[in-house]
Amino acid sequence: MAPLPLRKEHRASSRSHRGLDWFAFFLADIQTGWGPFVAAYLTSKNWTQLDIGVILTVGTLSAMLLQIPIGALVDRIPAKRLLAAIAVAAISGSALLLAWWPVFNVVLIAKVLHALASCVAGPVLGAISLGLVGHTLLSTRLGRNARFLSLGNAIAAGLMGAVAHYFSNQAIFLITAALGVPTFIALAQIRSADIDPELARGGAPKYEGSAWFEALASITRSWALLIFVAAILLFQLSNAAMLPIMAGSLTTRAPEWATAVIAICILAPQFVVAAIAPSVGRAAQRWGRRPLLMICFMPLCVRSAVFAMSRDPAVVIAVQLLDGISAAALGVLVPLVIADTTRGSGHFNFAQGVVGVAVGAGASLGTTMAGYIVDRFGDAVVFLFLGGVGAGGLLLVLALMPETRDTRSHVGR
Repeated sequence: MAPLPLRKEHRASSRSHRGLDWFAFFLADIQTGWGPFVAAYLTSKNWTQLDIGVILTVGTLSAMLLQIPIGALVDRIPAKRLLAAIAVAAISGSALLLAWWPVFNVVLIAKVLHALASCVAGPVLGAISLGLVGHTLLSTRLGRNARFLSLGNAIAAGLMGAVAHYFSNQAIFLITAALGVPTFIALAQIRSADIDPELARGGAPKYEGSAWFEALASITRSWALLIFVAAILLFQLSNAAMLPIMAGSLTTRAPEWATAVIAICILAPQFVVAAIAPSVGRAAQRWGRRPLLMICFMPLCVRSAVFAMSRDPAVVIAVQLLDGISAAALGVLVPLVIADTTRGSGHFNFAQGVVGVAVGAGASLGTTMAGYIVDRFGDAVVFLFLGGVGAGGLLLVLALMPETRDTRSHVGR
């Protein structure tokens, strides 16, 4: 893509930056309630595992099908704050439906509504970030986003776990709905005038003419983006199943302490992300995207090798901290590389949808394949297989992924 012409420098206000910080934080809060707590809540309502599985599968498939069309919609609609508000309202509404009417048809509607809202929330967060700061400063802004998202996830998980313990699983979803209020307040702090609508969709100067075939052609012409999509798919194929397989192994071998170890393994990497994400954003601008993408894959190989050999709780927790490095790098690199490779096309959010499909496909295939392998060949073999997939992703980046950072002088916005 040809770079945008030099723009007159215009920095977003500190109020808008703080608003986006807290919007990311509270957005992570309201999304956390829709994680593993759903299965626990429905189980407490005497749902069968088959019905729970159907609901979760419908949610996953809906998200995969909606990612790309909703990304295109986010490109087309300039009112990014309005889209964000609709997404927050839909997440809160779906949580209330789940809390008040835990019957199959209503929960199915709630899950699809949540999937739709999530497909809007992710791209619109990236779009607002790009619209606020432009391409030159985007890596730093994304580092801040990743920090607040991780803090939101970790704090909300702890809060909701305590609420479930002392009150009920239903209360989790009532709190999720209530957290929509501070999310709206944070969103209101972002000034509309600070969001450049052209930059927020990748830099195209006008909105008409963004037909689907143009968007697809734009994606397929970008070799760097196609390689990046393949790399992300391999990353998820390796990473998504690693902790669930280890959790199953720990539960079988030592159920008395497995739950605590698993909880630490989920939460601890979030604090690693919060600690290093801003530095990762700055490093992406100094070193480029490709070195960080290689660093992102390396922990997969280390974790898989150690998990294949050891089930010691201290070792498992220590090695799982490496996942925070990968998560911090991806949290910055995914929207950043997409912004690099779609600059000037007007299809930034459409491309976010394409990468989102790769994430979902990789995670779904990874858990299925890993489950089959562990049943047939055991824990050690499946971890070595997952590590091999991660190594394949690293080799792909080394061999074919070009650097996407624009080294020429541009004025950021």
